[in-house]
Amino acid sequence: MYVCLCRGITDTQIKDAIYGGATTLRQVRQELDIMSQCGRCGLMAKQIVDETLASHQLAGQEPMFYAAG
Repeated sequence: MYVCLCRGITDTQIKDAIYGGATTLRQVRQELDIMSQCGRCGLMAKQIVDETLASHQLAGQEPMFYAAG
């Protein structure tokens, strides 16, 4: 489904960015240039990022990122 109509970004592209290593909405935004025009996609994009990260962790898979330090 299209999340950002201005840029033509889909939910699949957002999920792919997360599976590719993005761990925050900010990183997804930088990678896909989402939320850079009208901003209406922001809430949906955040929800997709949060749900994708949560489902990955609930599935018992390795963490997608590690704490620095």
